[in-house]
Amino acid sequence: MSAAKKATKKVNPALMKPVQPDEVLAAVVGSEPQPRSAITKKLWDYIKKNGLQDQKNKRNIKADDLLKKVFNGKAVVSMFEMTKLVSGHMKG
Repeated sequence: MSAAKKATKKVNPALMKPVQPDEVLAAVVGSEPQPRSAITKKLWDYIKKNGLQDQKNKRNIKADDLLKKVFNGKAVVSMFEMTKLVSGHMKG
């Protein structure tokens, strides 16, 4: 494959723009504005640190008291549903 045809990975600028977490999400990821990618990473760090990923079905996240607020009261959400629910707690 020639160098001219080789695809370069472009970063979506919308994903790098800092967003403001609301106070519910800020309890987990911090209150300062940050890119969505950083918020997602901090959320996953929290999930792994607290052992909240379902061991049988790793796509499911079991919410503790803090995450239940982020997940609108749901005890278990899929990682795909989590993205949608977390987006509702960001401004920007």
